Amino acid sequence: MTHATTPVLVIHGGAGVIKRDMSPAKEKAVRAAMAKALQDGYAQLRAGKSAMDAVTTAIVALEDDSEFNAGKGSVFTHDGKNEMDAAVMDGESLRAGSVAGLHRVKNPILLARAVMDHSPHVMLVGEGAEAFAKEQGVALVDPSYFRTEERWQQLQKALKEDSEKKPHNDPARASADITKHFGTVGAVALDSQGRLAAGTSTGGMTDKRWGRIGDSPIIGAGTYANAQCAVSGTGWGEFYMRTVAAHEICMKVSMLDEPVQRAAAEVINQEIPSMGGNGGAIALDSDGNIAMPFNTDGMFRGWIGADGVPHVAIYDDEPDPSNHQPSPAEPSSTE
Repeated sequence: MTHATTPVLVIHGGAGVIKRDMSPAKEKAVRAAMAKALQDGYAQLRAGKSAMDAVTTAIVALEDDSEFNAGKGSVFTHDGKNEMDAAVMDGESLRAGSVAGLHRVKNPILLARAVMDHSPHVMLVGEGAEAFAKEQGVALVDPSYFRTEERWQQLQKALKEDSEKKPHNDPARASADITKHFGTVGAVALDSQGRLAAGTSTGGMTDKRWGRIGDSPIIGAGTYANAQCAVSGTGWGEFYMRTVAAHEICMKVSMLDEPVQRAAAEVINQEIPSMGGNGGAIALDSDGNIAMPFNTDGMFRGWIGADGVPHVAIYDDEPDPSNHQPSPAEPSSTE
């Protein structure tokens, strides 16, 4: 693709239980971190770099900030460890890289990109992924780097709820379980050459067991890009896997010619909730149209385009480019 395109970058910092009682200091810190990630990523696009460069740069900024459940701010597993996953995908070539079960990689998104760029594989996990990181010169840190007191206390609360042994169909238990499934960062970008890319990074879910892996590192579930569409999801990963959510959104756009806002709303606000899941996503098409559907209290989200100004939103009544999307209640063209 050779025609000039106005670059666009869209990011998210997770969807979920985001209440308006967030302290002013915390809200200010989150908004500032989102703005910085947008500016860092967009600087790549302005310099003529690829959509993939913008995506990885923006996500590194979010991974390095402890406000988000990725990298530095990752949540704890049931065993008291931080365990991280990430993925990237290049829309033009359909190349992808994915990593899961990491404990020592400072920036999982950079390792995911190294898997895409420098290995014959798509997905590496655990000790093998970290051995590959060492070979590639991707920074490794002591696991203590990822510990934050806020995340540790979230685990203690979850362990207390576990010890009360409430049945899984108990409403209080169900509500507590839902809050565990959120916390991801992601980015999608369109560069000046019309190329799309997507990336997602996560610390998983608080109190997870048995090496559970969510949708973020699974190509097609939480992360996907092709020549017409790029998506990064955030939410209850099991449902994004079962619906292959990111891929389905892009197929609606590229194969059915649906507007990206409608396609994303159908999957995120219809299909996933109908199965009992929830969450959000960011999506971008090859014309620079943005979608940011979510069905939770809020979603940390931001975008930057032709004006070069970072825009950040948190709550559902804040304006964003997807506020004018077709209603998800409208009949789907596939029904």
